[in-house]
Amino acid sequence: MIKRELYQDVIFETIHKGATVISKDVKAAFERSIASETSDSAREGLIQTLKSIETSVQKDNPACPDTGWPIFYFKVGNECVLEDGFMGLEESTRDAVRKATKLGYLRATMKHPLTGRGPSDNIGMNIPNFTYQFIPGKNIEISYVAKGGGSECFGGTRHRVLAFADGIPGIEKFIIDCYVASTRAGAVCPPSILGIGIGGTANVAANLAKEAACLRTIGSAHPDPLIHKIEIDLYEALNSLGIGAMGSGGKVSVHGVNIEYAYTHIAGIAVATSTNCMVARRATSRINSDSSVEILDSPNWFEGR
Repeated sequence: MIKRELYQDVIFETIHKGATVISKDVKAAFERSIASETSDSAREGLIQTLKSIETSVQKDNPACPDTGWPIFYFKVGNECVLEDGFMGLEESTRDAVRKATKLGYLRATMKHPLTGRGPSDNIGMNIPNFTYQFIPGKNIEISYVAKGGGSECFGGTRHRVLAFADGIPGIEKFIIDCYVASTRAGAVCPPSILGIGIGGTANVAANLAKEAACLRTIGSAHPDPLIHKIEIDLYEALNSLGIGAMGSGGKVSVHGVNIEYAYTHIAGIAVATSTNCMVARRATSRINSDSSVEILDSPNWFEGR
């Protein structure tokens, strides 16, 4: 049995790491972008952003002042036994979020959607948000994601239902139009990680897009060759637009393009986009059945599906 005290401590440390330290793949993407960027102003912006992130690590401060929504993904072994069960897991996660907010790793940005009021602890109706995936085994993997307000609220997330007759060109045009519109609005912080969901109902497509943006590592490839071809085509197309870092103009407009899909009704194709900001804050920990803890470089969310 995995004790409650252990998993609550691990959840807090996962939040702490996700808020203050960017992942290895994100840092590598910054370094590639700095090396390839041809615009002096865009390159300097990327250099200064990376320096700021490194300073955040040294000072144990949030990597971005917008600490976003606290979102959690739990990948749970079918034979995993948790003290106090899943209710205990969710209560402990809320406690960890409260602690992280009190200590300043999260800002108290979660409020009632109509009144703008709420306790200053980032706890409220349906927040934190929990998503579960069940797999064989006895371990549990905990992923924390900070989804920023700009990338989510002000155009960074969009969807439309297309006809089958629109085909791949129609899907790609819609996605490019979405990204152009969101960057023009100043809603997202390019070079972003663009997540795309294709198929399913509108909410399924939106969830897939968010997972693709937040849980796929930069540079990973979808195993379906047709889907991966669209990832490559969109990555090249978006980087050819000259949006650049924070819209300043330049060669690098996206760090990566990740697509996930679901089967759909023949009546139409739901397509959704979800951008993740350039610092892509996330962290993943695994608690093994023997109570040992591992820090993972990847959320490992799509492996084994």
